[in-house]
Amino acid sequence: KPFKVDAIKLAIEKSINRRKLISENADLKRRLQTDNSFDKFIGTSESIAALKKLAMRVAGSDSTVLIRGESGTGKDLIARAIHHHSPRCGGPFVTINCAALPETLLESELFGHKKGSFTGAIKDKDGLFMTANGGTFFLDEVGNTSLAIQVKLLRVLEDKKITPVGATQPIEVDVRLIAATNADLDDDVKAGRFRADLFYRLNVIPVVIPPLRERSEDIPILANHFIDHYSRRAGGPRKKI
Repeated sequence: KPFKVDAIKLAIEKSINRRKLISENADLKRRLQTDNSFDKFIGTSESIAALKKLAMRVAGSDSTVLIRGESGTGKDLIARAIHHHSPRCGGPFVTINCAALPETLLESELFGHKKGSFTGAIKDKDGLFMTANGGTFFLDEVGNTSLAIQVKLLRVLEDKKITPVGATQPIEVDVRLIAATNADLDDDVKAGRFRADLFYRLNVIPVVIPPLRERSEDIPILANHFIDHYSRRAGGPRKKI
């Protein structure tokens, strides 16, 4: 005292808004944890229980992870869950499918480029490694990268540095790498299609996802999960098998 009533009202309003914002952030974090938890990976078979247990242990470290499994086995789900249970969960989770882009475009997307480094490079661009700085970078289908890209990936793992296309000075990055592949990298290494040194750098902690045909007891659980999901989406009564 003395004080102005309007000033007190403003202070109270700011306090209420701050409390509301903190509550909303906490709720968002809880929902993110739920949406990206290992429970999103459906299955109760022995192999899936072992997979979840291993992935949970892996999440607490900062080591590079190589997730191996056939297409559609849920490699991206496991990668996201590992990130969201890791010390880096407050940082970004960035993902790219290496098979979806040609080599020239993939290099620019990964490492960025300097203005004028190639036709169409009208300004500097940060690559996805810079976007993922402080978080996790998920390289899906890493087995589809060229040998030239593999050399650059090896440098990131060894030196924690990237060099944008057209740049002369490397840039330090702080990124945890999770890679995934549906290819047999052991055969690719023997055939010379994949660098052995990069394979060993990626395969620090191997995580193998079994295909559904090897865990048929999970099929009814998955079927009921998708029935519930699409019944809710359609807004109609739940269907049954």
